[in-house]
Amino acid sequence: MAKQERALRTREALVNSASEVFDCEGFSLASLTTISSRAGVSNGALHFHFASKAALAEAVEEAASRRLGWLTRLGSEHPNAVQCLVDASHELARGLREDVVLRAGFCLSSDQAYTGQRDLRVEWRCWVEAILKRADGEGTLNENTSAQDAMLAVVAATVGFGVLGARDATWLSYRTLTRFWQLLLPRLASPVTLGALRAEGVRDAQAKNPTRIGHQSREP
Repeated sequence: MAKQERALRTREALVNSASEVFDCEGFSLASLTTISSRAGVSNGALHFHFASKAALAEAVEEAASRRLGWLTRLGSEHPNAVQCLVDASHELARGLREDVVLRAGFCLSSDQAYTGQRDLRVEWRCWVEAILKRADGEGTLNENTSAQDAMLAVVAATVGFGVLGARDATWLSYRTLTRFWQLLLPRLASPVTLGALRAEGVRDAQAKNPTRIGHQSREP
């Protein structure tokens, strides 16, 4: 059991180290020697767990996909589907700021030098599409806005924030996401539910000034 636990810890260390290197250098420039050194293991140990750099990248993407699934489930706890979408987008931005594995997974999905089995952008798009269909079905989506059009706008913006946030963290900030939703929600949500929605997300509303739609945030 102790040997199996060590193997799991070594594999996790390699995935975390690879995430850091892929995030900083991209797939093509990433060195297996650098990855193993950062993880504190030998090259032989790395090749014991992963046959190639591509196999290691696949493990990073798989780990990132699990984290994406977790944050979308966390964002789906609210009974209003539109609020779920807002909350999940804040969780995604927080994850891209703070979680190098999630960030590396998205980087690999857009890296032309790497062709993997997963695409986290597609996984995010599929979730957004599903939650908007739910909103349409429950009557919380504005009748003048189609779920498909809303999906295109939300996915383009949130994925774009992730790309821009790689160089400027303000694109992934709480304020940026809040202002985006303040702009979009009047078009996206049904009038009967609009006043109850929080552009800053339910989780952040407990720690910051509530931002009801139609009221400007007090933060600078």
